[in-house]
Order: sequence, then C-alpha cells, then structure tokens
Amino acid sequence: MGLVLCVVFSYLLFLATAPNSSSGDEGQSIKTCSHKLQEDLHHINNSGIHLTLHKVHGPCSPLSASQPLINILNHDEQRVRSLNSRLTKSTITTTSSSKSQKSVPRLKPKSINIPLKPGSALNTGNYYINMGLGTPSKSYPMIVDTGSSLTWLQCQPCQVYCHSQLGPIFAPTASGTYKPVTCSAAECTGLEAATLNPSACSKKNVCIYQASYGDSSYSIGYLSSDVLSLGPSENLNGFVYGCGQDNDGLFGKAAGLIGLSRNKLSMLTQVSSKYGNVFSYCLPTSASTGTLSIGKTAYDPTNYKFTPMLTDPRDSTLYFLRLTAITVAGYPIAVAADKYQTSTIIDSGTVITRLPASIYAALKVAFAKGMSKYATAPAFSILDTCFKASSAGIVVPPVSMVFSGGADMKLSAQNVVIEVETGTTCLAFAGSDDDTGVAIIGNLQQETFKVAYDVTNSKIGFAAGGCT
Repeated sequence: MGLVLCVVFSYLLFLATAPNSSSGDEGQSIKTCSHKLQEDLHHINNSGIHLTLHKVHGPCSPLSASQPLINILNHDEQRVRSLNSRLTKSTITTTSSSKSQKSVPRLKPKSINIPLKPGSALNTGNYYINMGLGTPSKSYPMIVDTGSSLTWLQCQPCQVYCHSQLGPIFAPTASGTYKPVTCSAAECTGLEAATLNPSACSKKNVCIYQASYGDSSYSIGYLSSDVLSLGPSENLNGFVYGCGQDNDGLFGKAAGLIGLSRNKLSMLTQVSSKYGNVFSYCLPTSASTGTLSIGKTAYDPTNYKFTPMLTDPRDSTLYFLRLTAITVAGYPIAVAADKYQTSTIIDSGTVITRLPASIYAALKVAFAKGMSKYATAPAFSILDTCFKASSAGIVVPPVSMVFSGGADMKLSAQNVVIEVETGTTCLAFAGSDDDTGVAIIGNLQQETFKVAYDVTNSKIGFAAGGCT
C-alpha cells in the first residue's frame, strides 16, 4: 500500500492545477422507504445549524447495501488498531481493500442542525449527513467522523480511481467558486497534522493530500476550497477540503467523509468563527433519525450531565474523557480503581466499545451472572460473551458507564447487546489484549443519547432520549 500511495502521489504531481471535466457516474435513483428520510430537516438561526443525521446501515437509508455483521466487526477492529497506533506511533499493516489486496503502512498519527442518518444506506457502520458544496450547490452524502480532521469527497474526473457512490460525483469545473489550494498556503502546511501524512506539491503548485485509515481505506487528491452549504441559505465561503482523485476502501456508497476532530482543518473549526466551537449529535438507530447540531445553540446545558474534555498530547485532535466506573444491575464491577486510569476516547466511527482487558473481564463476569437464565452461545468475531436468545425478547441487567464529574450513560438493552445471528445475542463490548491499550466509547453505546462536545469550555455532556 505504501508503494501504491507513492506511485499515485507521483502521478498527481504532474497533473493540472484542477481536475478536468468529465461526465462521470451520475449514480442511480434510490427510493427510500420513508418520506421522512427523503427530506432532511435544516433548521438554521443566527447561533447555529441543525442537520439530520442518518445511520448508514438502516432499512430506510438510500446508501444501504448488504453488509454482513462480521465484515462490520472486522472493519471495526481495524479502526481500533489504527486509533491505538496513533497513540503509540506504531505501524500497522492490513490487507483488506475493495479494489485489490494491499498492505497499508500506518502513519502516526451560531448553531447548525444537520439531519444525521444511520449509515446502513451507505454500506458502512457509521452515520452520515447530506452536505452541500460548490456554486451552484449540490448535495452529497458524507460520513461523519469525530476521529478525523480533513473533510474530503470524490471528484471528477477520478484520475486514478473512485468507488461507487450514491448520486453524482462532484465536478470541480461545474462550480463557479472552486479553487485549488497552493502549496505555499498555510492549509497545505497544516496537512500533516490533519492527516498524519505529509503533503506534496504538483508541478503547477497545487497542494496534494493523502488521507489513509486503519482499514486500508484511503483518499488522495488535491487540497481545494469552495462554498460549503449546510442549509438553504447557510454558506461558508473558502471551505477547505480534499478533492479526491484516488479513493478506495470501506466507504460504502458515501461520497466522502466529514472530519469533526480538534484540528484547524476540521469542518468544526472552519465554521467555528461564525457559530462557535461547539457541536452535538444524537446517533440514530436504523429505525430512527438523529441530528448533528453545530454552534452556540447546539445543546441546552440544563439537560446534560458533563465530564471534562481531556487532551492526550500523543494525539491532541481526538476527544478524550475519563471513565471512572461501570455498574451492572446497580453494582460496580469488581475491578481496582487504578485500572480506569487508561486514556478513554469517545468516537463516532468505532462501533463496539473497547475496554482494557481487566475491566472487560470484570464486566463479562458480572454481566454473565445477570444472564444466568440464558444458555451460552459460541463467540462471534470480537464478541465473546454470547447467549442463545433473540434481542427482541431478551432481558438484560442494567449497565451504566460513569465518567469523572458525575456524568453517566445509563444504557438500554439496545446499547448493551447485539443480535449477531438469528437466536444469538452477544454483549456489545470487547476487551483489549491487555491493559495498555486505550478504552474507546463506541457508537453502538452512544445511540439515542444526545452527546455534546463543547470544545470552547472543554467539556462533554450526555443526555438520554435524544433521537426521534
């Protein structure tokens, strides 16, 4: 994969300042099963934007395609390894790719309400919004990722490769406000901090980015700027993003990815001068829709319990907090308090919550005790605490995650277990190999909670019952 990236990089060095026009694939019309999903709610006022958020894997998602759970869990494990490598600055290789078998060297690593949707429709385990770009503005389904900084989408003429996406591929030459970013621009200089990969420069002085991910997915192309549209009348001029000319991996049918991390090139930071450095979301289930809100009115603090937002100097772009306890049926699991001192990331892109080995072992014992009336079942992929029962009728002991400052997440059954096969349901947590890895709060545990990221005041808040 390292050689592949270098070859593509070298090829782009000789290309024109901007991609040429091309008819490209216009995508196919997808019928959704609900009028509610066909039209996103864009509620905008002077202090914020609120957009509908969708889950990619949902029956009503237009991005949905058949994706076995085993594939999602394998993808999830690779992402977790990638996050760990960013903190240890180690190298990871994987061999999964939609285009070919490749080895990927891991490089170190006002408000807006936007409809947030399950990612089933995009054939990924994540969530997406529809983002407008260019003049005239056109809408593109984009995966939302709190663990990434650079926003990018596929661009015509796809000089190397573009995966199949829902709808037309963005055509830079059709936008009257598109501009390539030069190599001397500050945004080009800041690419390595955003993507953990060095930038390059074309012979025509166009900045080239490369964004690579832990599951062999990647995007390489031109750093660009254009008008970002997050609502009918809400525009941001000069939005900096990647215009991808070689894009491959597990992005499903999404047009690209929106970065919401703590980095100067993230979408959050770029809109913060207008709306403030605050956002919240409610990650929906496959049967609901959620909201991504950006700005001062992104959340009502009276409805939340807060924990300090921490920073780990090994990667200051990620969102950290302190997990202090886990309870099962109202009782703390049997683990020493010092075991909770490990770094804990909250991440929208990881599906299954990961815990250090000793904490997971204690959770497993306590949970199994509360499930004693069910026969055990064989492990499924990374999930090793399974029972012979359907998720629809299963009764699970209450599980809560407690954070410093008194914030907690009282999980419902849908946040605790997942049906992996008909009649087999597993605890939706997994353990690390030892106690040295980071803990990660995954999106399955976050679903239906409102989660607020107040970067300005360095706090993260949780409120139950946030999705519709």
